[in-house]
Amino acid sequence: MTINLTDQDRPELRKVLRDMIAAGFTGVSLRVCDEQGEWAASAGVAELGGNAEPPIDGHVRIGSNTKTFTATVVLQLVAEGRIELDAPVAGYLPELGLDERITVRMVLQHTSGIFNFTGEYFEDGTVVPGIPATTAGKEWVDNRFKTYTAEELVRFALAKPARFEPGADWSYSNTNYALAKLLIEKVTGRSFAAEAQRLIIGPLGLSGTVVPGTDTEVPEPHAHAYYRYDDQTVDVTSQNPSWISNGGDMISTTADLRTFIAALVGGKLLPAALLAEMLTPEAKVGYGLGVFVQPLAGGGTVITHNGGAAGHGALMYSTPDGGTILTAALNYIDDADLSLAPAFQAATQQLVDAVFGGEQD
Repeated sequence: MTINLTDQDRPELRKVLRDMIAAGFTGVSLRVCDEQGEWAASAGVAELGGNAEPPIDGHVRIGSNTKTFTATVVLQLVAEGRIELDAPVAGYLPELGLDERITVRMVLQHTSGIFNFTGEYFEDGTVVPGIPATTAGKEWVDNRFKTYTAEELVRFALAKPARFEPGADWSYSNTNYALAKLLIEKVTGRSFAAEAQRLIIGPLGLSGTVVPGTDTEVPEPHAHAYYRYDDQTVDVTSQNPSWISNGGDMISTTADLRTFIAALVGGKLLPAALLAEMLTPEAKVGYGLGVFVQPLAGGGTVITHNGGAAGHGALMYSTPDGGTILTAALNYIDDADLSLAPAFQAATQQLVDAVFGGEQD
């Protein structure tokens, strides 16, 4: 299945799709917009045992791409004068007992040092487990319909030792974005879903984008997500995404992700000064505020965030000028060992090389 608005066959992109399926992905839907126009295609299957390819613009759990939406809402509230980027988060959420040195910027940039409620993984191989729902294996499958609140997840994390002093280092923590959700809701008196609708989803007409809350279903059409443990493979398309909160609970489509990232880098969602803040990377891994700013080996950069959510995943890449955009939806068999992680990294590198003309450094 292919959408081709420019009569370009794009054999180099079809090869990447074939390679991704050969690497073990169940299905992939890819959308590329560049100087050749818009091209979209899918490969593999939407459901194990079936023959149908993934829907060309099906709904998918976008995982950590949710962070880019969340950071954008926070920055929009900064633009409205309701949040100060370098103010202590404790001033807005005094009930949590946060370290007074942790600022809104640190939360969005993963430099707060707050424990990651989905588990901490240290360079020496040490692992400190997170909440039971993210322990993986049978325990994750058995807990996948449990409801968690963002405050519950944050308080769980705050009861653990901080990874480092605020601002002293960088470490990816889903807790930061559960905290951002609480911040948004505290200063507006409205749900994150309502604010995302007001500030992003409604204005951009993102008809396929959903903030699910505790809703367990993915809207049709969609490909299926799977999880494997003890030689069993379970369809986990239905799950209560509150276990990940704003660390990765949203649902979208490749077309909506394209529209969103194009509007973001194009200055349609944020004032120029705040967009510049968002796209200024910290030194360790090049994370801005809710996005990675990554150099290409051949020169230039890409603005990106990717995400996985237990058998579903999404990719989102754009040049800073929005001239070239890549979005993709993935469905696969996840497991506790993250067996597809090397293939995921290799595939994204191959896509970046094919679409942007240079591999990521």
